[in-house]
Amino acid sequence: MSDDDYAEYGQARQRRMKVVAWVVIISLILVGGGATVIALLFG
Repeated sequence: MSDDDYAEYGQARQRRMKVVAWVVIISLILVGGGATVIALLFG
């Protein structure tokens, strides 16, 4: 592997990590918000 290959791999990995982070954040907000709504309705 050359340095260019490593650079491309690093960029792809960084982009994937960013996407995963956003998905986790959004799902936590949705799940947390959903739990809050259910607690308000049935609490």
